[in-house]
Amino acid sequence: MEKKPFVSKEKLEEIKKEIPTPFHIYDEKGIRENAKRLKQAFSWNKGFREYFAVKATPNPFIMEILQEEGCGFDCSSYTELMLSDRVGAKEHDIMFSSNATPDQDFELAYKLGAIINLDDFTHIDILKDLTGIPETISCRYNPGGEFKTSEKGNVMDTPKDAKYGFTHDQIIEGYRKLKEYGAKRFGMHAFLASNTLTNDYYPVLASIMFKTAVEIKEKTGVSLSFINLSGGVGIPYRPEQEPNDIMVIGEGVRKAYEEILVPAGLGDVAIYTELGRFMLAPYGALVATAIREKHIHKEYIGLDACAANLMRPAIYGAYHHVTVMGKENAPCDHKYDVTGGLCENCDKFAVDRMLPKIDMGDLIYIHDTGAHGFSMGYNYNGKLRSAEVLLKPDGSFKMIRRAETPQDYFATFDFTEKYNFNK
Repeated sequence: MEKKPFVSKEKLEEIKKEIPTPFHIYDEKGIRENAKRLKQAFSWNKGFREYFAVKATPNPFIMEILQEEGCGFDCSSYTELMLSDRVGAKEHDIMFSSNATPDQDFELAYKLGAIINLDDFTHIDILKDLTGIPETISCRYNPGGEFKTSEKGNVMDTPKDAKYGFTHDQIIEGYRKLKEYGAKRFGMHAFLASNTLTNDYYPVLASIMFKTAVEIKEKTGVSLSFINLSGGVGIPYRPEQEPNDIMVIGEGVRKAYEEILVPAGLGDVAIYTELGRFMLAPYGALVATAIREKHIHKEYIGLDACAANLMRPAIYGAYHHVTVMGKENAPCDHKYDVTGGLCENCDKFAVDRMLPKIDMGDLIYIHDTGAHGFSMGYNYNGKLRSAEVLLKPDGSFKMIRRAETPQDYFATFDFTEKYNFNK
């Protein structure tokens, strides 16, 4: 699959005149079209809803777009709850999925009327003592063992090593206990693999959860109202990878639903998803400028961006495709390490990457940063987080987060006269 930027070089040059690189840019048209495709894929389920994983792209302008497309929000922290509340999400528009959860986070989730998704059996009594058990409650399930989607093992993971969720026996007992404590409406959530590139993942996961839901009903009398398949549907970061087909995925889940839940009298269970990467990653990019070149044991191109703007390659060795704007059709006959300026050797966006000849001043477009891009940024080496820009369907653009300034960086110091950098 050929990877093409969703924005032209001319448009980026226009933006750069107002908003210096580096910046993250998002494609509103692509985001909306993708949200509509997901909704269509699960339209067979009358209760379907996507709860966008706020941690992927915590920007209120992006969240409002998704809200307009019918999405709720999955939050994992106090500040994400605040953000969802501020953009107008109400009560069950918010799902709260956290682990090692502080008291204040539970209290705010309860106050907002969010659906609380408990990560651990011990959290049942913690929540009961803090706020009381709400009428609607969810539990996160971890079946343990190894997980694979086929005999070929094209997706494998090890839930037994994950820190999340109730064990099988705990979740049965957990629903029994929550029912005793007064809960009336129940849900279940699970996450077993990340960034899968197979149409089988969701259907296989759904089958596991649906069978567990039937067992829960038989053993506790609890009929689940919703099942949240969480995230894990991936995107093709590499050009040679085939993308998932969300329509095929939705149909696979429907078949499992009809085969397992409907005969058990659970044909009114709502299906929820909690997608971040699938919803946003392809519709965002990091735009930087080539500012330095170095010719030593290897050929290096230094950008004005660094791992503080996109840390996935540095911490995971993750691949992100690179386009040199204006040279899309030029031969890729130069081998480069494309780097940032951090004092860390892992601060490389690409290693031994074949690219067209890069000249100083060239605009470098780093693909698929719309999720877990800006949001994972940090301030190591005193680097400042970049601006975020929204490309609107009519071709206009809007800055939806300004770049940090030195004053922002110093703002949390004790403002004695000696350390008041804001003077």
